[in-house]
Amino acid sequence: MTGMDGVKVGIAATRKADAISTLVQKNGGTPVVYSIQGEQQLNENICEQNVEAFLEKPFDMVLLTTGVGIETLEETALNLNRHSDFIQKMGETNLAIRGRKTLNWAKKHSLSVQVISDDGTMGSLFANLDVERPNRGNRIFLQAYNQDDAEIKRALENIGYSIYLSKPYHYKVPDHKTLRSLREEIIAQTLHTVIFTSKTQVQNLFNKYERPE
Repeated sequence: MTGMDGVKVGIAATRKADAISTLVQKNGGTPVVYSIQGEQQLNENICEQNVEAFLEKPFDMVLLTTGVGIETLEETALNLNRHSDFIQKMGETNLAIRGRKTLNWAKKHSLSVQVISDDGTMGSLFANLDVERPNRGNRIFLQAYNQDDAEIKRALENIGYSIYLSKPYHYKVPDHKTLRSLREEIIAQTLHTVIFTSKTQVQNLFNKYERPE
């Protein structure tokens, strides 16, 4: 007997869904995959515009929210033959970082980080920004994506920063049938638990939700 005997587990992830399923099975559970992350779509033209803007315009701070985002921008700089310029300017600009993957990226390039989220959330990162210091006109290069980007930009503008929004990638809307199937399983209580690996999956589950008649 194992701790998950008879437990039916919904898995909302896309990346590592197979590995999570195997782990559930090894512990006696029954995994059912409902990938509702949505396909990741890189914005190549936007990436090029973002890198050029970063190199040409003055910024007081760079705020990095995801490892995928900064790695995509770095790869674009490499393709534009501007990689050394890109890393050099990163080193000359104050860095604010949310998340372990972005921090690991900075460490890989021996970049100093001035502001770090204590728990990997944007709320913690904002709390660690010096909001008491006059920020009017200070420019931030904000690397984000289509989840919460407007909210983050507005929050920073409200404390006086001028924001350049960089969106190297976005997530497409997940498959409607998969999303509906997971919602129906949850409503029918045929799943004992659901594993989410990102906030995006939770938001997709509840966005534009209409309870069936």
